[in-house]
Amino acid sequence: MTPAPATAPITPITTLVDEPTTFVYDGDRTYEPNNYKQEYRGSVTVRQALQHSLNVPTIRVAERIGYDRVASLARRAGLNAKIKGYPSVALGAFEVTPLEMAGAYTVFANEGKRMEPHALLRVVAADGSLAKAYQYQPEEVLSPQVTYMMTNLMQGVINSGTGVRVRALGFDLPAAGKTGTSRDGWFAGYTKDFLAIAWVGFDDNRDLNLEGARSALPIWTDFMMKATTLYPPHESTYFSAPSGIEFVDVDRESNLPATPNCVDTYEEIFLEGTVPPEFCPIHSVTISETIQNGVESGIATAGKGVGNVFKGIGKIFGGIFGGEKSKDDTKP
Repeated sequence: MTPAPATAPITPITTLVDEPTTFVYDGDRTYEPNNYKQEYRGSVTVRQALQHSLNVPTIRVAERIGYDRVASLARRAGLNAKIKGYPSVALGAFEVTPLEMAGAYTVFANEGKRMEPHALLRVVAADGSLAKAYQYQPEEVLSPQVTYMMTNLMQGVINSGTGVRVRALGFDLPAAGKTGTSRDGWFAGYTKDFLAIAWVGFDDNRDLNLEGARSALPIWTDFMMKATTLYPPHESTYFSAPSGIEFVDVDRESNLPATPNCVDTYEEIFLEGTVPPEFCPIHSVTISETIQNGVESGIATAGKGVGNVFKGIGKIFGGIFGGEKSKDDTKP
């Protein structure tokens, strides 16, 4: 039986345990995945698991969501109709073609709408008249908010994860992507204007013995560099956040929303309403510090009214007990 979905939302800072694990499903069936090179990292976040292609944490996420729900989404995205709700579905164990994968990635690149891959738009007669036109209607699969979050996570893959070689090879436009390795090598990625899938393997299913980052990724990068040179972008190349996305500073040590005392922080994104209510316990703020900071804020604006003192205190309390800073949606 597929596990029931967890009630707590899964966010980029949700922590998972990366260690050798046996997953039990369908009553008594078991599945024992391995990480690449048998390397395990212990406690990791969802973002870290995706950026570094960690298999065990990935299946843990699928387990919490429900294997059947993951398989259903894969089928809605146009992948192999025979995909089943097994733990291995989280790792792409079912056969798909590069064309099917390209269609699935249009969901992420097109704000949640899937476009059927196609080669023809219209047929024109010898005299220039339109003989036939083809219409391809997008199909909504995911919300714009969820797809933006996935894009942001996959940007991390290219900027600091298994896909970082994209940058080393000279492609510097904002891009999102994912490496894949089994018997063959994959790289799927996209910018605001282009989506491409690179696959490297043998037609008799022999093991390539070369991970996607070293086989498919260089091909993808070379193609994208040439494509964007021939057809340079005319608008902003950054992926714009839709409404319903929150940007929050997170403490790097605790992986929880930061307090004013946290020094080493990074910005993380959340679906609206899913920011954890707990704040970093390592660098907590005392009530006396809060009041003192508020008073100093008020003194700094002396001459503008005593009300500024209470306004300063209110801002700090808001930051500690639930307020989130807003960000320009057009910022990368």
